[in-house]
Amino acid sequence: MARRRLAVTIKHVAADAQVSLQTVSRVINNEPNVRPEMRERVQASIDRLGYVPSIAAQRMSGSRSYLILALNDRERTIADWRARQGTDWVDQMLLGGMLECAEHGYRLIFELVDTHEDHLERELGAALAALQPDGAILTPPHSDNQEILRILARHHVPYARIGALGEEDGPCPPGVRVSMDDEGAARLATRHLLALGHRRIGFIAGPAEYRLAGWRVDGWRAEMTAADLPCDGLLEAGDFSYASGARAARALLGREAPPTAIIASNDQMALATIEAARDAGMDIPRDLSVVSFDNTPLVRFTTPPLTAVDQPIAQTTATAVRLLIQAQRDGAAPPPPVLLPMSLVERGSTAPPRD
Repeated sequence: MARRRLAVTIKHVAADAQVSLQTVSRVINNEPNVRPEMRERVQASIDRLGYVPSIAAQRMSGSRSYLILALNDRERTIADWRARQGTDWVDQMLLGGMLECAEHGYRLIFELVDTHEDHLERELGAALAALQPDGAILTPPHSDNQEILRILARHHVPYARIGALGEEDGPCPPGVRVSMDDEGAARLATRHLLALGHRRIGFIAGPAEYRLAGWRVDGWRAEMTAADLPCDGLLEAGDFSYASGARAARALLGREAPPTAIIASNDQMALATIEAARDAGMDIPRDLSVVSFDNTPLVRFTTPPLTAVDQPIAQTTATAVRLLIQAQRDGAAPPPPVLLPMSLVERGSTAPPRD
């Protein structure tokens, strides 16, 4: 009967290198206070024994847990999962966050938080006490939720906020702030349609609880104003759901002077806009041009494929993780807000207006 091979632990490495457990831990965690010759000796033992560091071993260095906690909206995420619609935002966030954490010897833990629940403090506090993360990544709308920020501050957990820029509206520390340029992206989409010759460009906004929804409206409005074009009767609000997009699109297309193009604040509402236009006997893009935000895989396979604003979600999350870890290691104040540009992917859903 074959003998089972025992896992190599940090104790084996320390014994092989004839150093303390703390020294091995400092080498694993790339601590600066290790002599070069000692680092080489420990690394040689690690390589020889085939040791793979564990989180438990990393924690031996002192106060760090080497865990970053990513918080996302519970209600919306679970609704998308149950509807089997996918959550590209979550996928891309995990992609960027996990890979960046791994670069620094950290692990990313994903948690869903429902801000509408009365026991928010109890549930989030329990997660923080159990995991003792070195930091937290907050996505919209949590990045603007002052109660979540207060809970994190009380537990002395530094945080990075995605989609939180500009003036703060609460007493909590601003933390690391990284955002995609939502206003600039809406300007870009509007300019694209203006260049095609559109003059009545409708806009379907996201829910007010998402600050980025307002920034996108601001960008659209600014470009329309700069082109000396009216915005009256061209704005409708949705909630990022397909049903809300359908309602908003029907309202816009039912105007006495309907738009010749519509920008929707996410892919679900853009897809609903296409369906509403076809129900009204319209052709895309001959009778109506449509631009979306998100650029999830789904929009590439629509008929026609959707022109869409591409959000660098993975890059944004990776930047937030990197700045959060850097600020903790250096003991420095959070850097100024970081704004990442978006791009526009032109496909078949936009064309010059029919008239």
